[in-house]
Amino acid sequence: MVDKLVNSEANARRINMVESCFGSSGQPLGVPGRVLVGEGSLTKICRKKPKTRQFFLFNDILIYGNIVINKKKYNKQHIIPLEEVKLESLDDDSQYKNGWLIRTASKSFAVYAATPAEKRDWMAHINKCIEDLLRKSGKKAVSEHAAVWVPDGEAPVCMHCRKTQFTLINRRHHCRKCGAVVCGPCSNKRYMLPSQSSKPLRVCLHCFDLLTTKLNNSHETSMKGTNADSSGEDDSDDDEGDPNKGQLETHDLPKFYGDN
Repeated sequence: MVDKLVNSEANARRINMVESCFGSSGQPLGVPGRVLVGEGSLTKICRKKPKTRQFFLFNDILIYGNIVINKKKYNKQHIIPLEEVKLESLDDDSQYKNGWLIRTASKSFAVYAATPAEKRDWMAHINKCIEDLLRKSGKKAVSEHAAVWVPDGEAPVCMHCRKTQFTLINRRHHCRKCGAVVCGPCSNKRYMLPSQSSKPLRVCLHCFDLLTTKLNNSHETSMKGTNADSSGEDDSDDDEGDPNKGQLETHDLPKFYGDN
């Protein structure tokens, strides 16, 4: 039972270890009532290519980061409140197997485990933590989630006009509402998506029309974009300087601490 680990020395030691592995690049994690439920590596589908990331499941948050030195050093820490999370299983295809979507209000993405058993374990433990957290807090699950971005490699041409071919000059952009890969002219609008940002974000022309039609009688602000890309276009988890070069690497079995 996870609750039995709350005040245990083993739990405090594990949380301290996670903190030390992230070092100054991470946030303090030792808060009252927090339990490290499990940890392990998963393949995350990033904007440019799949990358192995280390995930840490707590009873209230999910953390992931880049692997610099396995089990010793991580960076680029991302913290996701579990009350925002919704999981969706993905069907296997010829390229990727054992995957699911991690959806949140501000960002959504796909991850893949090494085996079907690992996928079942991860999804079961995350869903149990979400269920327990919502039950104890009395909060309702978030109903609106960010779109999953289509990877760059899956769109050689603009998904809106179907004409513009992407080059070094004709850059790819992502609609923050639907996740499609679109060219500049087909995404020259900005719209307020409060769950994702306090600033207007880039959206494709199709989504802009839908949003403005739906809310044309409200006072919500929409605005046309300028040539400057202020929409936070780059995926902060997709840096060129990523020390983790391997693709779909073999990784250690995940560990879940609340089972025994």
